[in-house]
Amino acid sequence: MADRLLLLFDIDGTLLHRATAEHAAALHEAMHAVYGVDTTSTRVPAAGRTDLEIARETLLLLGLSAAHIEEGFADLREAAAEAYARLVPDDLSATVMPGMRDLLERLAARDDAILSLVTGNLEAIARLKLHAAGLGGFFAPGQGGFGSDSVDRTDLPPIARRRAGTRERPHPRERTLVIGDTPLDIACARADGLTVLAVATGPHPAADIADADAVLTDAHALGVELDRRLA
Repeated sequence: MADRLLLLFDIDGTLLHRATAEHAAALHEAMHAVYGVDTTSTRVPAAGRTDLEIARETLLLLGLSAAHIEEGFADLREAAAEAYARLVPDDLSATVMPGMRDLLERLAARDDAILSLVTGNLEAIARLKLHAAGLGGFFAPGQGGFGSDSVDRTDLPPIARRRAGTRERPHPRERTLVIGDTPLDIACARADGLTVLAVATGPHPAADIADADAVLTDAHALGVELDRRLA
């Protein structure tokens, strides 16, 4: 396993586009249920952030204390997952980035690559979202790093590497790639000393993600770059 290349994909803006409306609604519903406040008119930047970080920043703006917010995180995870399970559309296949399904199929057929995730989505939401988009089968359970694992996105790549290896011997950094679309995807990779490929398919133009090791325009260009690195 250690000689295979671990590919840590972000979801929103990388694998999928415009698949966040029900996700945001579920998070707002959960914050209301757990903390008793209406957050629907409070907006914080979401791209690249974990769900728990988005919730914390939203609730801080409404005057809740950091300690009170943290105390409710376990309930928030559960409430958000339950809300999203009700709200998620049956079919999100139209939100898959052009060319991405073909790329994942090709990568999944290789014996020198491991497909996994690093995403700010809570894991239950991530799994439901990818299932509805028809991509769930590409990403094995028990793998990846999710917004339910930590508020801080920089914690997620080491978690994903441990799950791809063992606690004592995580999957090696030099055989791990982060693939995302925001400066925060780049920052989380750098925090773990990882190579990062950025795709200009999310809310950020190429200039904003120029610090990545390579910036690609779309799934086709990403596939060419991955073929080069896997060769």
